[in-house]
Amino acid sequence: MRSTTSKLTLAAACAAFLLGVAAPAFAQTEASAPAAAMASQPLTKEQKAQAKAQAKAQRKAERKQARAKNNAELKKLEDAGYKPALNDPNYPQSLQDAQKKANAAAGASQ
Repeated sequence: MRSTTSKLTLAAACAAFLLGVAAPAFAQTEASAPAAAMASQPLTKEQKAQAKAQAKAQRKAERKQARAKNNAELKKLEDAGYKPALNDPNYPQSLQDAQKKANAAAGASQ
């Protein structure tokens, strides 16, 4: 009798676990239902081209923004006395000095 009870308990525990794991996989909210229906429809060539063009434009804008940020930082360092074109034997120290000056100037202006 004890063996049968152990087996039934184990079977019930396994069933509860499997039901708990499987239920969220089959659950679907109203918000996700249209998205699932939309995903099943293939995109047309025009939609693919438009999506590709949008992604390319976004990447271009991100690169442009990053380049502007880098140029602004370099300009700030050059204004603080750093000269990147020099073959400076004190390279790391001169850059660090310019960074300290630029940060001090930025802190004073705020």
